[in-house]
Amino acid sequence: MDAMEYQVPQFIEVEDKIVGPLTLRQFIYLAGGAGLCVIFFLYLPLWLALPLMALVAGGAGALAFYRINGKPLIEMVEAGFNYSVRSKLFLWKHEDAKVAPAKKVELKPQAPVAAAPRLSRGKLSELAWSLDVKKPSVSELES
Repeated sequence: MDAMEYQVPQFIEVEDKIVGPLTLRQFIYLAGGAGLCVIFFLYLPLWLALPLMALVAGGAGALAFYRINGKPLIEMVEAGFNYSVRSKLFLWKHEDAKVAPAKKVELKPQAPVAAAPRLSRGKLSELAWSLDVKKPSVSELES
C-alpha cells in the first residue's frame, strides 16, 4: 500500500486576491466608502458633501491599504476600542516620602545553612567512572 501524499498549504496567513489586485476585505472597504460618497453627493449640499466625501474616502483607503507594524488598521482600531471600553486595573500606589517615613527593616539572624559535602577531584572522577561503567544486564550474566 503506497502512502498517500497530501499538499499542505504554505501561506495560510496571506489573503487571496479576489477582485483584481484587491482582497475581498479591501474591495468591501473601498466599495462601501464609494457607496457612502455617492450617497453624500446625491443627498447633501455640495459644500457639506465634499469634506464628508474626503473623510470617508480617506478612511476607506486607510482601512483597505494602511498597515501598522504589519497589522491591518482595522485590528489597531479594534484594539484601541477594546482598550478604551474595558476596565483597567492599576496596582501601583505612590506614597510621598514626606508623608510616610521610610520603614526600618530589622534583620534577624538565621540558622546556619548546612554546607554541601565537598567533592575532591579524586572522588569526582571516581563518581564519573561509576556512572560511565555499564552494569551488566541479566541476560549477559546468564550467558
